[in-house]
Amino acid sequence: MKPGRLLAYGLLSSLIGLAACSKSTPPPPPAPPPPPKVEAPKAEAPDVNAETKRLASEMYVYAYPLVLMDVTRQVNTAGTPLNTFAHKRTVPDATSVDAINPNADFLYSQAWLDLSKEPVILSVPDTKGRYYLIALLDAWTNVATSIGTRTTGSEKRAFAIVGPRWKGTLPPEVTEVKSPTDLAWLFARTQINGKADRAAASKMQEQLKVAPLATKGAAKGGAATAAPTRAAVDAKTDPREQVARMDASTFFTRFAALLPGNPPTRDDQPMVAKIQKLGIVAGQPFDVAKLDPVAAKSVEQGVQVARDALATGAKGTGGADIRNGWVVDRALGRWGNDYGRRAVAAMNALGVNAPEDAIFMAARFDAGGRRLDGANAYVLHFDKGAAPPTDAFWSLSLYDDNRHFVANPLNRTNIGSTDGLQSNPDGSLDIYIQNASPGKDKEANWLPAPKAPFNLTLRIYWPKQDVVDGRWNAPGVRRAGG
Repeated sequence: MKPGRLLAYGLLSSLIGLAACSKSTPPPPPAPPPPPKVEAPKAEAPDVNAETKRLASEMYVYAYPLVLMDVTRQVNTAGTPLNTFAHKRTVPDATSVDAINPNADFLYSQAWLDLSKEPVILSVPDTKGRYYLIALLDAWTNVATSIGTRTTGSEKRAFAIVGPRWKGTLPPEVTEVKSPTDLAWLFARTQINGKADRAAASKMQEQLKVAPLATKGAAKGGAATAAPTRAAVDAKTDPREQVARMDASTFFTRFAALLPGNPPTRDDQPMVAKIQKLGIVAGQPFDVAKLDPVAAKSVEQGVQVARDALATGAKGTGGADIRNGWVVDRALGRWGNDYGRRAVAAMNALGVNAPEDAIFMAARFDAGGRRLDGANAYVLHFDKGAAPPTDAFWSLSLYDDNRHFVANPLNRTNIGSTDGLQSNPDGSLDIYIQNASPGKDKEANWLPAPKAPFNLTLRIYWPKQDVVDGRWNAPGVRRAGG
């Protein structure tokens, strides 16, 4: 009941009470003063606008991969200039603690490209049959194309990586490769077959070159195309943590600054409308302080909701399938309009492969749903002809609970199709996963485990279509003798 009505009813009740107490009719009392005029209160404004909050959350999830890519670019190019390859010449082992789920199958190289002014020429050597893969990722973390053994062969080649707005003529000896964004990332992998092969693999790796078109060839090295730095570079803090610290103004201003050179796709048009509705303008700062208080609070809360949701999603399976205890995502690098899945994948790891190039499967549990633990012995059994189907190779890696390689007497961190595995008499194949040796006659197939919980990752490179389509799945890891 409104205050004005309460006051009126109170006065009326008082008058009725006085009359009830009278035993005779008294002279009429003086007329009571009129009740004070009380204005009906105005409806209070909502503290938060639900639609604005939801819109800000959606936009944060959509923009997250682009902003994270740019911060990662900024961190990585603090030491290596743009348009220049940085080569990692070592293979991680049990002493490596700076990487999560490290990969011992390749030597890695990466180059961040600025395609806003001109194309960048990528030169690759004749790999003489050695498997290699170079993924070109656009600024939104999508795999724009793949260069390497599967797609372009192993011969010496030159490619011109061309941005979305460039118009011009390329030298006849180069093959054009289009990037949908000015910011692009070349993530190269050169196969290595154990430590003894490192020198030969590194020599091949060094022959990967990039340089701007103006230098007329990448063999001369690669002067970087300068790009303006938007802020002081923090090269020590993880890019994901840097993005998580951004308030709404900082995050959306960075997003807006990236939009002109890294435009949304045609399929993103519904999101373009939402960008405009939230008030984000490509190339212009976004200042929450200039919004009304309700809108400002709504935007900040929306960003926080999205940030929390992504952090929670990153701890799960990210929409991946679970088959026989293996978690497998066959859509990496090909998310389409599934922006939530794309953002979670970016938070988990940048630099993914297209499914046609590699399928990864991870296991923390055995075929019976029990946690993998070195207190037990396990067998991964492939029937005859049922080993991972691939046109390249496959490997199985073991990690401790912190997702690092484990020290062991063989100094063996992974095992696979290039390791001379011994098949059983019937043509089947067993991988022994345990702490103690399975016996000298079986050590060729032994993947040593710690006396503690552990995780496995099965990697299949250039997988057959049955793997890509999900018709082939890895068998579950079984406890030996049970």
